[in-house]
Amino acid sequence: MPESLNIIELITQASLLVQIVMGLLLLASLLCWVMIFRLSARLGTAKNFDEQFESWFWSGEDLAKLYQGVQNSPDRQGLEQIFYVGFSEYLKMHKKRQPKPDIIDGVERKLRVGLGRQQQLLEKGLAMLASIGSVAPYVGLFGTVWGIMNAFLGLSQTEQASLAAVAPGIAEALIATAMGLFAAIPAVLAYNHFTAKANSIYDSRALFCEEMTGMLLRETAPTPAPVTPTAAQEPTAQVSSL
Repeated sequence: MPESLNIIELITQASLLVQIVMGLLLLASLLCWVMIFRLSARLGTAKNFDEQFESWFWSGEDLAKLYQGVQNSPDRQGLEQIFYVGFSEYLKMHKKRQPKPDIIDGVERKLRVGLGRQQQLLEKGLAMLASIGSVAPYVGLFGTVWGIMNAFLGLSQTEQASLAAVAPGIAEALIATAMGLFAAIPAVLAYNHFTAKANSIYDSRALFCEEMTGMLLRETAPTPAPVTPTAAQEPTAQVSSL
C-alpha cells in the first residue's frame, strides 16, 4: 500500500472530532462482538437445557416427582423455571380446592408470566445490537462530513487548489464511514440471526406451556361416579334371572 494511503497515518492526522468519532465506532464494534459471543453462548445453552428438560418431562415420570426434582435445583432456568411456577400455582390452587376453571386460568396466567420473564432474560443484549446497527453508519457519516468540511476549508486557504491537496483530508474522512459500516454490518446480521433463534425458542416453550396446560386439565378432570342399579332396574333383573 502506498505511504500516502497508510490508514494508521490517516487516522493519526485526522482532526480531533473525527478521531473521537473513530474511537466511538471502535468501541461500538468491540461491544458488538462481545454481545455476539454472549448471545451465542446464552441461546445455545438455553436450547440444550430445554431439550434436556423436555426429554425428562416426557419420560413418563409423575409430575409431582418431577416438580420435587426441579424444586431442589438451585439454578432453574428456561423450561424448568416455567414448569416450576406453573405447577406451583396448580398445587396452591388445588390445595385451596378452587374450581377447575379457576385453577386452569391461574396456571395459564403463571405460565405466561414465567414465559415472558425467561424470554426477557434470553433476549438481553439484542437491543444493543439493534442500536449499534442503526446508529453506527450515521455516526460514521457525521465524522466523514466533518472531515470533508475541514478538507475543503483547508483547500480554500491554499493558493493553488489541486486534488493532491484535498485527497488526504477526504481519505481520512471516509475512514469514519468505513468504520461505521464495519461496526453496523455484523450488528445487523447478528441481530437478525439471534432474533430468529430467540423466537424459535419462544415458540417451542409456548407449545410446551400449551401441552402442560392440557395435562393439568386432565389431572383436574373429575372421576366418573360408579353406576349403581336403580329401583326401576331391579325387577327387570329378577325377571331375567327367572
